[in-house]
Amino acid sequence: MTASPPDFAPVPTISGLGAIADRFDVILCDVWGVLHDGVRAHTGAGEALIRFRDLPGGTRPRRVVLVSNAPRPWKGVQTILDGYGVPRGAYDAILTSGDLTRRLLTETPGASIHHLGPERDATIFDDLDLRLVAAEAAEVVVCTGLFDDTRETADDYRPTLEQWRARDVPMICANPDLVVERAGLLIPCAGLIAEAYEALGGRVTYAGKPYRPVYAAALEIAGALDGLADPEPTRVLAVGDALRTDIAGASGFGLPNLLVARGIHAEELGVATEQASLGDVALWLARQSVQPDAIVERLVW
Repeated sequence: MTASPPDFAPVPTISGLGAIADRFDVILCDVWGVLHDGVRAHTGAGEALIRFRDLPGGTRPRRVVLVSNAPRPWKGVQTILDGYGVPRGAYDAILTSGDLTRRLLTETPGASIHHLGPERDATIFDDLDLRLVAAEAAEVVVCTGLFDDTRETADDYRPTLEQWRARDVPMICANPDLVVERAGLLIPCAGLIAEAYEALGGRVTYAGKPYRPVYAAALEIAGALDGLADPEPTRVLAVGDALRTDIAGASGFGLPNLLVARGIHAEELGVATEQASLGDVALWLARQSVQPDAIVERLVW
């Protein structure tokens, strides 16, 4: 006999952002999986954010801050978004895990840093007071990802992680994501290596979602755009496609949140193909450790 599901409050499925937009002054929007799929922009998402920004404001203008776990400074992310075709009119500012990592690195001037990750992420160190060194000389490790995320797994790094653990070398994880979606495939991220290091007893500081500092920084940015105080959290909507980072982080900070189904959880939700439509998600949501406030198939107006 199949056990009955536990009691739970149903999570509403909405048709688009327009159904709830009037309730909010600020949107904190995830990037990868919401605005683009790692190859091209989701046109409707950019259009929805533009329409939100154009809504008449109440006590303050409507603002959008993109909040990304990308392990590079915000200008690099903007360049990528431009290339994918995400309109700049869809957002007011960008905050990345790379930005937060840079702030952490300023607290240890002159430190010997080892970069664990692909060369494309090296801009995270630009103009900082530090020395990039080999793995065996590291005082701090900054992990931005796997060297080859098409073939490798966290297990490939275990011998190096064990050596750092033996010397009690701290790690900064510049991208807490475990995986992201790239054109329908799930690609491993720095969070997997950080988890493996923690499992060995290593010390890890995470820069980005779902941790509180990124939300505090994003609200500060939103207020500063107009010379105002930080927005009231109940008037801030967090949008993302990942329960573990986007939804759990927003919920823990007290922010209303919206889960985009056609993203990292698309296969679990049965919408991995364009032909599939979002069905009843209640049982799937009931099995999760965190619940969104609402769910939308894709970010559209």
